[in-house]
Amino acid sequence: FEGNTRTMVAFVLRRLGVLGVILFGSSFILYNVAAISGDPTADLRLSTDPNRDFLIAALTRELQLDVPPPLRYFLWLKGVLGIFVGNPNFGMGRDGSAVVDSLALAIPVTLRLVAAATIFAAVLGIMIGIVTALRQYSRFDYSMTFVAFLLFSLPVFWVAVLLKEYLAISFNNFLREPQIPIGWIIGIGLVSGLFWASVIGGTRRTFWLAYAAAFAISSSLVAIFGVTGWLLNPSLGPIVILALSIGIAFGVTQLSVGLINKAALRASLTMAGLSVVAFYPANWVFDNYPGALSIFLMVCVLITTAVFVGLAFSKVDRAPIVRTSIITAVLSASLVLVDKFMQTWKPYMETDAINYRPVPTVGQRNDLLDTSDYWISSLDIVTHLFLPTLALTLIGFAGYIRFARGTLLEVLNQDYIRTARAKGLSERTVIMRHAFRNTMIPIATILVADFAGVIGGAFITESVFAWSGMGTLALQGIRGQDLNLLMGVFFITATLAVLANFVADLLYSALDPRIRVGSGA
Repeated sequence: FEGNTRTMVAFVLRRLGVLGVILFGSSFILYNVAAISGDPTADLRLSTDPNRDFLIAALTRELQLDVPPPLRYFLWLKGVLGIFVGNPNFGMGRDGSAVVDSLALAIPVTLRLVAAATIFAAVLGIMIGIVTALRQYSRFDYSMTFVAFLLFSLPVFWVAVLLKEYLAISFNNFLREPQIPIGWIIGIGLVSGLFWASVIGGTRRTFWLAYAAAFAISSSLVAIFGVTGWLLNPSLGPIVILALSIGIAFGVTQLSVGLINKAALRASLTMAGLSVVAFYPANWVFDNYPGALSIFLMVCVLITTAVFVGLAFSKVDRAPIVRTSIITAVLSASLVLVDKFMQTWKPYMETDAINYRPVPTVGQRNDLLDTSDYWISSLDIVTHLFLPTLALTLIGFAGYIRFARGTLLEVLNQDYIRTARAKGLSERTVIMRHAFRNTMIPIATILVADFAGVIGGAFITESVFAWSGMGTLALQGIRGQDLNLLMGVFFITATLAVLANFVADLLYSALDPRIRVGSGA
């Protein structure tokens, strides 16, 4: 054990050292290339201002332009290394503000956008990719392949503009008189029927039965939404939450351990019931003690309860049952939180700042909105996050679909999968415990790389939706020849990129027991 620990520590230190050298070399090259390619005093030299020479001298002194770029880099690096003593100094921007202050404002904005988009894209893409691999050459496989290639080929700025036109402007106009035409009701039912029938598959009779059921349920729900005005005052309520929680309990149990495991099913159903029982107490806490701290404490109580429920229903193989109980509890409790946001929807639209146009097209939040109400303020952040997150998700999850499908198909042809099936293991066990784990190894690489890459490359989406994030700062640095600002953005994104590779190496070891540091050459 001690030998393995020393080996792991040596591996981590060695990797961090290599990544540090890469970060140092790349930042040195970029700093010098950027410094040589641009001249911040170029505009002043063409000026006819009588104080031109004084302004040039002041700017030269402020930006240390009289120091050669290679030496100036080490002056900049000295300030950056202050991060280890809690006093980072990235220099001053051309506008006179500290770069570290600009980064402190931009990083949370971009992280909020990128984190949501990456998580949604990865979860949806991997789920659909696995289903298409298991249903190879089916209608669903062909449909998702077409959709994936279509989305993958579309530019993000074009998708963003379409979303602004149809999901913001047109939807806001629709909310003035939310009467759903019969054509839309039938169209949504037909699309829903085709989707669910393709997912369920089976014989021709099963396909058409699923199609008819999905069409009837979807079109009926849409019609009810239009007649009752649900879109103006939405809510779930305890009965709907109970029905959805029971469905979540069965679905999570089937995917995690299989419905044959009665202990896990009982634990999941218990947590689904407790989530509904906690509906009114949770809403009382939401109304009387709103805030992130209250939500965090409730999540801690929820997970602790799920652990005890899982342990109470399990005698052997407790870890999978506890895991199933926790996942069911979190998903079921999320419905209660979603319902609270739905209850806030009507008062949010009725505020003067919103005026029944709740889906924004630009900005990170509405500055005219009263932020004293926690739930209205939080809902405003969510609505501003909706369109840019959806744009990045649609483009990103198409790649995950294709990658997850191809990787799983390759894994399913391996010898150990045939051996597992020959031993009599159920297909669910073969897929979830053997194939899926090894499928995640290459996916882990693109997942962490995408998370780091989108932070530095979301400037197109930020520009379309007028967000002030890291991409906006990068454009300001390039256009204004602001070397300190540009290097500040580069340092953050490059650090995240090298750390992403480091995390990917650690994930390899966790996902694949054959990969162990120090085992062999």
